[in-house]
Amino acid sequence: MKQPKGFEDSAYPNHVYRLRKAIYGLRQAPRQWYTTFTSYLLKLGFTHSQADPSLLLLHRDRIQIYLLVYVDDILLTGNDTKTMTALVNQLKSQFTMKDLGTAHQFLGLRIDTHPDKYFMSQSVYAQSIINIAELQKCNSVANPCTNKLPVISSDAVPCFSLPVYRQLIGSLQYLTLTRPDIAYAVNMLSQHMHKPEIQHTILLKKLIKYIKGTIAFGLPITRSTLLLRTFSDADWASDPLTRKSTSGFCTFLGNTLVSWTVKKQPTVSRSSTESEYRALASATADTIWIKRLLVEFRIPHVSPVDIFCDNTSTITLANNPVFHARTKHIEIDQRFVRDHIQTGTIRLLPICTVDQVADILTKPLATKRFQLLRSKLTITQDA
Repeated sequence: MKQPKGFEDSAYPNHVYRLRKAIYGLRQAPRQWYTTFTSYLLKLGFTHSQADPSLLLLHRDRIQIYLLVYVDDILLTGNDTKTMTALVNQLKSQFTMKDLGTAHQFLGLRIDTHPDKYFMSQSVYAQSIINIAELQKCNSVANPCTNKLPVISSDAVPCFSLPVYRQLIGSLQYLTLTRPDIAYAVNMLSQHMHKPEIQHTILLKKLIKYIKGTIAFGLPITRSTLLLRTFSDADWASDPLTRKSTSGFCTFLGNTLVSWTVKKQPTVSRSSTESEYRALASATADTIWIKRLLVEFRIPHVSPVDIFCDNTSTITLANNPVFHARTKHIEIDQRFVRDHIQTGTIRLLPICTVDQVADILTKPLATKRFQLLRSKLTITQDA
């Protein structure tokens, strides 16, 4: 702490106020801690990642160290054990820290280590959601979504109160970190947090029943090829009230799912081609971000990246250098995608709708198809 400028005491220049309140009670504490901690790391030779400011990198000869900071939780990995041990000792000499050893839990994520893979899950966190909903003894269901809204009788009552509904939705949003199979259902229910109707509480109850039956599901991280692939899809005019479309895309590094998104588009699309193109532009931007991370990690990868789309009109539009009057309203997205196609960053390829993995992120599906696409997303139980 320092005396504030303009209020220095010339007689006691080194005196400061005694802090009686816990540092976590100060709004500026996390930022001040982050600045202090990262400034020390920069002196040690670390650099900030251009893709994620919470990630710091150290490349020295053949040594590669990666450090992730989230408030006061730190995750450290690298390819040199001695350098990592020396770094931990340096940090301990500068800050009050505790080395918890090999990572098993991080921000609610469970990390199970196997000889050939890692497995990330949130089973404990999922159980806490079930406890909040008081559905510990309920029967599980095989599908989190339904193609039709439930029929409501005149004397029906909500399954959850408004505060509990909001609490559950907020918790489910964090659960999607390892459960992209529920991303679409959570996205749809999140749009009614201010004033959920009875059918929305019923759908939320069904979603939690599905989670109960798949509580141990998560994402495996396996050693495989470094081939980057992205699947992009959109459901045109899917919102019955606003007629806005839903975008969805997922990216694989080899056999490992590394990124996915479900999002309602900000504006109404006048055709399915337009909605698919907006989703494609978002998928391209995310793919470029992942490629930037791979470059920073010095991981060799194949270029161009294949992006799969099941709309032939969208693919034709992306490769067409002529902008027609009908496409001027999406000209920015079109130029963005075309520039990356021409520079060889991405390659846009057609795919059959049946094989479109991102389909699970944009619409409710029949149980058989939902389970098929869930397996293609590699969401499973730990073996």
